[in-house]
Amino acid sequence: MLRRRSLTLIGTIALSFLISSVVPAQALAIPTLFIKLSASPTLNHPGIVLIDPTTHETIYSLDPDIGRAPASVLKLFSMTTVLSALSADMVFKTTISETATPDTYLLAGSGDPWMTESPFEAQKYQRAFLPTLINKVLELHPDSKSITLDYNNMYALDIKAIQRYFSGRLTINAVKVNSLTEGTNEIASVESPKLGKIIEFTLLYSDNVLADRLARLAAHTLGFGTDAAGIQAAFEKVLDDLGVPHSGMHIYDGNGLSHETRVSAREVADLLVAISSNPKFQPIMAGLPTAGETGTLKTRFVNDAPNAIGLVHAKTGWINTTVSLAGFVTVGSSQYIFVIIANHIHNLESARQAARVTIDQMLGSIAKRQN
Repeated sequence: MLRRRSLTLIGTIALSFLISSVVPAQALAIPTLFIKLSASPTLNHPGIVLIDPTTHETIYSLDPDIGRAPASVLKLFSMTTVLSALSADMVFKTTISETATPDTYLLAGSGDPWMTESPFEAQKYQRAFLPTLINKVLELHPDSKSITLDYNNMYALDIKAIQRYFSGRLTINAVKVNSLTEGTNEIASVESPKLGKIIEFTLLYSDNVLADRLARLAAHTLGFGTDAAGIQAAFEKVLDDLGVPHSGMHIYDGNGLSHETRVSAREVADLLVAISSNPKFQPIMAGLPTAGETGTLKTRFVNDAPNAIGLVHAKTGWINTTVSLAGFVTVGSSQYIFVIIANHIHNLESARQAARVTIDQMLGSIAKRQN
């Protein structure tokens, strides 16, 4: 049994809510509509669990222990693992240096998952702008038409992106190297925001590339491989450390896109209970979208359950046959943890949208503002 502790979450992205263990919450009466909707054909036998995080009481459940493809709700496990392996204050830095060989430069990375060649993304989200480094080279050598770029600890996709960016202006011959000893004179560097901010963005907008890169980085940092088996081993270690049972969990990626991944609604709920009162995981709480207001929930609840706007803070998820939502719902002065995974949805957008509406209406039937 996890320790009871109060939860104060002050999110930097339109998120401010409180779970208090000082004043015992009144027992939540589950409305008939909630139960009726949980059995709706639009959800087709989902896994559901609703928990009071202050008492750990299961208030409602429906097949909560069956392993299911959770879609992007899996990012809750990924980001928990990332924050267990790395500091939220960590900053990724990438440098470019001259070498002893003319027209050859060393690009030394730190595994920055948030590098970009897009000026828009760099400005709006403070992402590290990779072209800055090459532009510094061109400032020093404006007549250069071709350079060799030795690189270390960089993503191959980012290297290809920078080659495309300068195509027609500068030929970049990229060579992966394992040593950093050849750099002799640093020319320039770029940094991304702190890891905590990257995690908030990853969850708020459900960024699949970031989630998968971060999960594999965390697995490597914890001493495991960066393949699916390594990610699973990393998740298991972190869940063991948190006291979260996970006997039926099977992981195939870090972002939830795999249809083969299996976690249960109970495992997700137990994870949320474990991390909700731990300050280490505050970036996860800050990154949860808010119903009708932010991120992937900005347009949800607005028409189908408007009374729940601002009262649901949760991670969304969908793949072809899964629609999922997991997080916190405000009921008066209390907060409850909920998980809904509907993984038998017909592979039609109309079916997925119908499932989303049903889930929104379920939560709308219990969400309530404090008097």
